[in-house]
Parts: sequence; structure tokens; C-alpha cells
Amino acid sequence: MGIYGQLIWAYIKIGIFGFGGGYAMLSLVEKAVVTPGWISETMFTDIVAISQMTPGPIGINSATYIGYVAPGSVDPLLQGVWWGILGSVLATLAVVIPSFVLVLNTSHFIRKHNESGVIKAIFSGLRPVVVGLIASAAIMLMNAANFNPQGVGWQLAINIAISVIAFCLVFFPIPFRGKKVKLHPIFVIILAGIAGFLIYGLPKL
Repeated sequence: MGIYGQLIWAYIKIGIFGFGGGYAMLSLVEKAVVTPGWISETMFTDIVAISQMTPGPIGINSATYIGYVAPGSVDPLLQGVWWGILGSVLATLAVVIPSFVLVLNTSHFIRKHNESGVIKAIFSGLRPVVVGLIASAAIMLMNAANFNPQGVGWQLAINIAISVIAFCLVFFPIPFRGKKVKLHPIFVIILAGIAGFLIYGLPKL
């Protein structure tokens, strides 16, 4: 089975068992694409960052990006735009179709029996699992590829500071003209990009 068949099979499994949305399925995606060596851990974290910033669900966005870069990373003969587009389409469809079919076939049953004790018990068991998967994704992203890719001490400290400042700017209201306002996440992303360029980009110019 070539890389395209492996992509389809991997994302079908992710689409079926990826409970809890995009963040909850990140650990499944990481195991499926980084462990076989399709992409590096650093590239995976970059793809996650891009998927978070672009419109749309992170699970589908990451499938599109990974499907594009994986074929060329595995086989030099598959490097090129059209091979990448083919991988993007196949990975995206593979992760979307299983979830669509499952929701389509179970939503009527769940709506009809939503007062059932069995259904309530099932969802009571799924909720902490989803929380655990999201926490696992957060811990997984706290790695050297995100915070210290070059192994430089001062970069680690700056990256941690950027993360803490970004969290505080989004989570805590800021006094402004007698009111308390929260910065929009898009504005914080732009500020973080400018900070990254000034800290890491300018010395290379």
C-alpha cells in the first residue's frame, strides 16, 4: 500500500475514533503521521499552528496540510503541486466522510432516545475522555519543537514568555478608557507573529 493508501487508512481511523473535535484528535494525528516518519515533529507543530490560525476545524485543516506535504516527504517522485493536491483531497475526504456517516446515522437515534438512561450514561463516560484527550494534546504540544527547536536557552525563556503573555492578553480583561476589554485572539496572533519576526527574523536579514 503506497503513501496515498496509508493516508486514507490513517485518516479513516482518525475520523471514526476522533471524539471531541480537532484538539482531541491531535494525539491520534501525531501518532499516525509522525511515528511512521511521514513528517517531522517540528513540521507537525508548524502544521498545527497554521491549522489553528486558518478558518475551519483544526482536524480538517491539518488533514489538508499533512495530505499535501506527506507524499513528497516519503517519496521524492511524488514531489510537486498536483501530487500534493491529490494527497490533500484524499486525506480531507478520509477524515470527513466517516464522521459524516456516523453523525448521519446516529443523530436520529440519539435525538429519539436522548432521555434514555443508557444514552446519558454513555455521554457521561465520554465527557471525561474528551477532556483527557484535549489535555493530552496540550501536553503533547509542550515540546522542544515548539518552545526550543534550536536548543538555545534564551529562546526557550522568550518562547515561554510569549506563550504566557498571549494567554494573559486573551484570558484577562485589560483596562481601557474606564472599561475592561479582552483582546481578540486574531489581534494576539498578529502581535505574536510580529514579536517572532523581530526576535528571530531580523538577525537573519
